[in-house]
Amino acid sequence: MDDEEARTRLLDAAEELFYRHGIQAVGMDRIRTASGVPLKRLYRLFPAKDSLVTAYLERRDRRWLDSLRTAALAPAEPRARVRAVFDWLAEWFTEPDFRGCAFLNAYGELGAAAPEIVRVHKVELHALLAGLTADPADAADPADAALADPALADRLLILTEGATTVAALTPGPEPAHRAREIAELLLGE
Repeated sequence: MDDEEARTRLLDAAEELFYRHGIQAVGMDRIRTASGVPLKRLYRLFPAKDSLVTAYLERRDRRWLDSLRTAALAPAEPRARVRAVFDWLAEWFTEPDFRGCAFLNAYGELGAAAPEIVRVHKVELHALLAGLTADPADAADPADAALADPALADRLLILTEGATTVAALTPGPEPAHRAREIAELLLGE
């Protein structure tokens, strides 16, 4: 096994264990056992648990945002893009291993000691949501005024985060459906 395969195995094990059981509840020995990577190599690739936690969250950030971005940008019309966000969330909320937002979970466990990627993830999510709607210069039609509202991305972020938190406590697509209904009201639909 080369270092790349070992790194992938470690990150796969870390993601499954940290997301399912929590960062503080999972030790490096448990990750070593689940990954099949020798402890010496684990510590060579990730000298401390903090570095493994950061790598896990960075990889999850890329994959999660890429998947959401692909779904949200598929429609051409801005309102359809916003609706696509909540449709994507509804699907995610029904996955059997859904345990809420990994980044909020990490912050909940680690507080101020959480890796910077936790904050960066939310900034990136906000930017993605802001990029879904029309440029204010394009919103010449008064019906599109809601799309040009600079606070729309803030509101959509609160809706996505709120739906994710509710779904973590009550699994299923309903929180995403309700959040989509509120988003449609914000968009004037």
